[in-house]
Amino acid sequence: MIIVVKVVVVVRVVVVRVVVVRVVVLVAVVVKYSIVLVAVVVVVVVVVAAVVEVVVVVVVAAALASATLVA
Repeated sequence: MIIVVKVVVVVRVVVVRVVVVRVVVLVAVVVKYSIVLVAVVVVVVVVVAAVVEVVVVVVVAAALASATLVA
């Protein structure tokens, strides 16, 4: 179970880093492109990051449940 928790934490950190990198890139894009386009991209990135995290948590929970059943 400790391993599962560590995996979730690592995945969340990776997701956060990816989002931060994308936001930094988007800030640079603001200088060149319209604010509306950037706003749409930001929303998409946030939604995708949220979906990825939910999927990861569900997969980890399922793995933990199956491991518990086996044990």
